[in-house]
Amino acid sequence: MGIFEAVFDVFYLVSVVGLSILMIKKGKKGSLVWLFGLMGLILGAGDSFHLIPRIISQLTHDFASQAVALGYGKMVTSITMTIFYLILYRIWEVRNGKAPQVGLRVTMGILAGIRMVLSLMPQNNWAQLSGSYAWGIYRNIPFTIMGVLIVWLILKEARMKSDKTFLKIGVAVIVSFACYIPVVLFASQVPAVGALMMPKTVAYLLVVVFGYQAMKANTLKEI
Repeated sequence: MGIFEAVFDVFYLVSVVGLSILMIKKGKKGSLVWLFGLMGLILGAGDSFHLIPRIISQLTHDFASQAVALGYGKMVTSITMTIFYLILYRIWEVRNGKAPQVGLRVTMGILAGIRMVLSLMPQNNWAQLSGSYAWGIYRNIPFTIMGVLIVWLILKEARMKSDKTFLKIGVAVIVSFACYIPVVLFASQVPAVGALMMPKTVAYLLVVVFGYQAMKANTLKEI
């Protein structure tokens, strides 16, 4: 199982970073293609801080020696995932030709700021393998609200405009949270629940894949 997870993580990182770089090279700065590439690159780069130590741990069967790297890698991932959703919100604006809406932008900014501050708090005990259960919940409350808000915005517009690409993206984000929330709540008591991180990771990879497919089909533009 350790080897399988290590191979899976390598495949994920190579795929998400590779597709993202292709989109950045293809797109004009500020365009949907470029934004998708930037979003995916931040996703992959941030995840690598946690997944590379995890790959090493899986292959060596030694998680204890990687405890600090794994913990602080999770902290970096918490921050970059927050940025991922801020960019996804901007992608929603551009896709649907939305003028900046101050209320929504302020709300997303406040939630992101709270999430980042909570993620940086020493009470998270990042240097320990177990971390802090309570702070794991605290920092994921604003993150979950961000996810719910962006899913609602994406699916609302996608249904109105029959936007198949963003309907799939919205569903992928729902799947990611459906897999992630049980891990946050129950993995410390039932370690097997941690396996849900794999479909959660696949869901995020699919968000990038859907963007790449739309780019190839020349449909990744404002509608």
